[in-house]
Amino acid sequence: MAEPGKFQFAIDRGGTFTDVFARCPGGKVRVMKLLSEDPANYRDAPTEGIRRILQEECGIRVPRDQPMDTARIDWIRMGTTVATNALLERKGERIALVITKGFKDLLHIGNQSRPKIFDLEIVMPEVLYEEVIEVDERVVLQDADCQLPKKAGLQTVTGSTGQRVEVWRPVNTRQLEGELMSVLSRGICSLAVVLLHSYTWSDHEKEIGELATRLGFKHVSLSSAVMPMVRAVPRGYTACADAYLTPCIKRYLSGFCAGFQDGLKDVRLLFMQSDGGLTPMERFNGSRAILSGPAGGVVGYALTTHGNGAQPVIGFDMGGTSTDVSRYAGEFEHVFEATTAGITVQAPQLDVNTVAAGGGSMLSFRSGLFVVGPESAGAHPGPACYRKGGPLTVTDANLCLGRLLPDYFPKIFGATEDQPLWRDGALVEFRKVAQQVNTFLRGQSQGGEEQGSGQSQMTVEEVALGFVRVANESMCRPIRALTQAKGHDTSRHVLACFGGAGGQHACAIARSLGMETVFIHKYGGILSAYGMALADVVHEAQEPCCAVYEVASYSLLDERIAVLERQCVAALLAQGFHRSRIHTEAFLHLRYDHTDCALMCSASAYPARQDTESCRSGDFRAAFTSRYMNEFGFVIPERPIIVDDIRVRGSGKSGVQSEQTMRPSGRAARVETVVKCYFDDGYLDTAVYLLEELSCDDSVVGPAIIIDKNSTILIEPDCAASITQHGDINITVGSGKAHSIGPQLDTIQLSIFSHRFMSIAEQMGRILQRTAISTNIKERLDFSCALFGPAGGLVSNAPHIPVHLGAMQETVQFQINHLGDDLKEGDVILSNHPSAGGSHLPDLTVITPVFRKGVSRAVFFVASRGHHADIGGITPGSMPPRSTCLQQEGAVFISFKLVKDEIFQEEAVTEVLMAPAQIPGSSGTRNLHDNLSDLRAQVAANRKGIQLVNELIDVYGLEVVQAYMSHIQDNAELAVREMLREFARRHRQRDGALEVESEDHMDDGTPIRLKVKVNEAEGTAVFDFTGSGPMVFGNCNAPRAITLSALIYCLRCMVGQDIPLNQGCLAPVKTILPKGSILDPSAEAAVVGGNVLTSQRVVDVIFKAFEVCAASQGCMNNITFGNERVGYYETVAGGSGAGPRWAGRGGVHTHMTNTRITDPEILEKRYPVVLKRFELNRGSGGKGRHRGGDGVIRELLFRERMLLSVLTERRAFQPYGLDGGEPGARGLNLLVREDGRTINLGAKTSVSVSPGDTFLLQTPGGGGWGWAEDVTETREGLPESVSENPKSGVAFAERGSVFEYKQTQESV
Repeated sequence: MAEPGKFQFAIDRGGTFTDVFARCPGGKVRVMKLLSEDPANYRDAPTEGIRRILQEECGIRVPRDQPMDTARIDWIRMGTTVATNALLERKGERIALVITKGFKDLLHIGNQSRPKIFDLEIVMPEVLYEEVIEVDERVVLQDADCQLPKKAGLQTVTGSTGQRVEVWRPVNTRQLEGELMSVLSRGICSLAVVLLHSYTWSDHEKEIGELATRLGFKHVSLSSAVMPMVRAVPRGYTACADAYLTPCIKRYLSGFCAGFQDGLKDVRLLFMQSDGGLTPMERFNGSRAILSGPAGGVVGYALTTHGNGAQPVIGFDMGGTSTDVSRYAGEFEHVFEATTAGITVQAPQLDVNTVAAGGGSMLSFRSGLFVVGPESAGAHPGPACYRKGGPLTVTDANLCLGRLLPDYFPKIFGATEDQPLWRDGALVEFRKVAQQVNTFLRGQSQGGEEQGSGQSQMTVEEVALGFVRVANESMCRPIRALTQAKGHDTSRHVLACFGGAGGQHACAIARSLGMETVFIHKYGGILSAYGMALADVVHEAQEPCCAVYEVASYSLLDERIAVLERQCVAALLAQGFHRSRIHTEAFLHLRYDHTDCALMCSASAYPARQDTESCRSGDFRAAFTSRYMNEFGFVIPERPIIVDDIRVRGSGKSGVQSEQTMRPSGRAARVETVVKCYFDDGYLDTAVYLLEELSCDDSVVGPAIIIDKNSTILIEPDCAASITQHGDINITVGSGKAHSIGPQLDTIQLSIFSHRFMSIAEQMGRILQRTAISTNIKERLDFSCALFGPAGGLVSNAPHIPVHLGAMQETVQFQINHLGDDLKEGDVILSNHPSAGGSHLPDLTVITPVFRKGVSRAVFFVASRGHHADIGGITPGSMPPRSTCLQQEGAVFISFKLVKDEIFQEEAVTEVLMAPAQIPGSSGTRNLHDNLSDLRAQVAANRKGIQLVNELIDVYGLEVVQAYMSHIQDNAELAVREMLREFARRHRQRDGALEVESEDHMDDGTPIRLKVKVNEAEGTAVFDFTGSGPMVFGNCNAPRAITLSALIYCLRCMVGQDIPLNQGCLAPVKTILPKGSILDPSAEAAVVGGNVLTSQRVVDVIFKAFEVCAASQGCMNNITFGNERVGYYETVAGGSGAGPRWAGRGGVHTHMTNTRITDPEILEKRYPVVLKRFELNRGSGGKGRHRGGDGVIRELLFRERMLLSVLTERRAFQPYGLDGGEPGARGLNLLVREDGRTINLGAKTSVSVSPGDTFLLQTPGGGGWGWAEDVTETREGLPESVSENPKSGVAFAERGSVFEYKQTQESV
């Protein structure tokens, strides 16, 4: 399709720089990089890049102030961060949201989880809309088993998925028209429309869209048109993002086109979408533009590095403000739901993971640890060496080590923007940090600690190198997670490095990951732009479905695939592609029935079978089961496979051809200069080469530096670079020189071991999630994995589920003491009993001791704790609201050998799981298959942990690894001691005392009392719960492990910084729990409510004593309903407490829980209920100078006879306010019978409900802070008098599948 004699431009407009790749007539290639914003010199960077190249190559003057002649331009391809920046900075179009009545706060509440579980000030991204219009309409899915009386004249229609839909209320257009006109009058001209179940029946949305357009709205985004996928919340976010961003994009495109004659009418202008495909300008919209720039880089390395496909590739794009990681192994890895800047978007996106803050990552030394990021210096002020007063960063460290050469950098720094990089300024700042490090080391040496620091004073260079090594290790962790999450071996990949900063770190990162090859393309500095030149034009078509993948559905699926294929082909033909250059690929979004883990599967590698056992487009069943087996290690052959969506991707081949080959020079490479660079062995002579002077017969042995126009590439010692025939750099990575590490504390190694220990626990979690079968573990990720020292002390715990924190340590130590010498190699222990360190019975803990040859006792332990959906008891789900003894709550394991002599004891464990059936009114486990499968998965996770720690011991030796286990615990202890000393100092100055106390109550009147005595000199404290009430007849008794988990959670929140969560946190603390009390009940006491309710009250009491913040809702609002056919369990959000500098957040989970809630459409699709309302209960947060967050109202209509159970708190005692703030509102559980009677259910009960009954839940609000005098609310929950307290630096915006996993893992 290329026209001879014309220019072709591919442009990536980034946040800081705009990169231009141009193929000139005759094949010459021009590359250019210019500032994205330079208003003093040009209006638009891409336009300026095109102008300069045309002027220079054609030898004619092209004026800036006149539209350019386009006669010489064949095509322009662009990627832009316009959409991303507008989203990050919240500078998009003003929009209003139209949503089904009863759900005005649905997108505010979202999935109800908070993003950072230890931040008491819950900061959530602002919603994108300014106004909400609730439209009086409602449709529900027809349910064949529905027992509600049929309404006369009820309209029933068929949705696009084939589901029958009942129209309960049509759109009230008269009322809606007036509200839309009111919004228009306030200058809002963009609209997002989100109605429940519009993914399958969109008529109501279309009706509203037509009305809004007729009234004068300039842009209307219908959720059913933007992305017709089930789940109202992410579809709603996507529609809002589209309405918010598309007008911005259109304005930018209009301005860009205005810089050319006839508005580029005769030039093919294509834009890169988030999915890695190009699309015409008129189809480029906001929801598919968020990864426009990074997608070009993925395409670039995929098509240049992967080559013959011998090895898969990890893309490593390290820039100044962010680091992106992705993977390619022959096909692009897409995700279909991802979160950027707090907005979850449903759209095909390349799985680009933003994992670190790049060269701008800020450096600090804190509590004995070298800390890198997550805050970034940003472009302004930038690193210290930018001469604008910025903080120390990774860039400064590389500069001080001689790895960045100011003479080869552009002189664009300082106030006048004409100065070179400032090495002396960076060194001044590093000397300050080195002084902090050395002061700490002197203190450790004088502290008389058992294994104090044997480390001598550190030089500035050693400190800078330490930060670089820690930065490298922090970037390796997410790379391991990305690969191992899907069953891939990280070491078998090639590292494709691009971006301005990546070349300085590539060799070290590859070596740490076990990779042998680094590949850097010659256009690595502008690879995103080059990728756009190589990319295909893509048109996608997608529609929802709800068919079972079986013979009876094949003809329907084939028909719908054919329709979507025709749409794609027609769209690409219209763009000028010949049919021979168009390729289509069909995908089905498949999942096993009763699971949420859907995989978008192509059958391209699985041809259709001849025996009618597959669709004509291919054997999707084989594709699905093969991928499922690869990612998760098992399949479920007896389970039906559900088709959620049908998708076709059409591609038009149009990219530029690969570059010409180089000729050998026949002479040795010229050394530009020799500089001194600092490595582990000190300063080494390092040769500097210019890439433009190297030929394909050249090789460069490290240490060396290769300078490109747009990047600096460090070839480390024991590495060698060769130049390929295309001029690219191929680096062979050696193993490096081994450096002896002793058991004495080394602060750099402490930081690195901290990452290594956490990585072990994280990788254990990945194996558990991959191999487990239950929804609770596989999809809700309700589990924790941990590593323990030889005495059972916690070393690392990942991820951080609050109610699991520290609790497993009690379990491991119990087994060590209980079994003694009976704990042998090949044994695996199972335990869940509260007296053995358990939390509640469904949490099953699997512990494996690890032995080394020549050592008689276990050298360390690994453990995994998973929440099993059912282990028997008096109610399904093993969470009975009215249990009075432990035996009613399910199967009990005190110290059970699950594996003995390496044999899994299936028969014996089955017997115990079924034993509760012997108790009257109780049942054995109701899901034995899942129990056994998940227990095997826990054993496998532990086995992975053993392998990883043994590898660590093989490298460093047992003494060193155990020493650093101890050092990392000491480090956590140090951070807690510092916090306690600071609290004691402030409290003594204010009140003259070092004792604080507090009291709160459970709803039955049981007191929880706490007295804290702090020793300021030692930084220790005694937490004395004497005076707390006796254990109760119900199930709100909390085992010791629960109180310790709550205490660790509170200590971590009060420390206020990221510290290792391990045994050391509790070392400065003595805890007194009176025997026989609600906080240390007898072995037979019921405890299920203690885990989910009393734990919250313990947190309230601790924070009240320390005056940290007002009480949050103090409840998890456990709701269960079901019958013999279905069963459902949820916890519901409420309000968070206000603090001295912040207002509380409404509609969010707090403290010891962070559970996500089921999307309204999924809830109604799978269960016989209708969600009538889910919104904030405005005014329920306590008043104050800073107001408490509001609780929520959740209203459920039952369509069948069921048993409803509620297990709640804060229905009698209100969440307290502090410092004059008022308490939050109590919660309320109401049952409204079909005949109109309203019944207060109280806090804890089970009740039979009939069709037509409604459960109305009102959750508690958070307490307020401070006297509510002269406070004007400017926006919900944030008083005018509050100035937000910005942190120095800006944390990078994480995204990608690794981030989504982490968010889900911390949301259970």
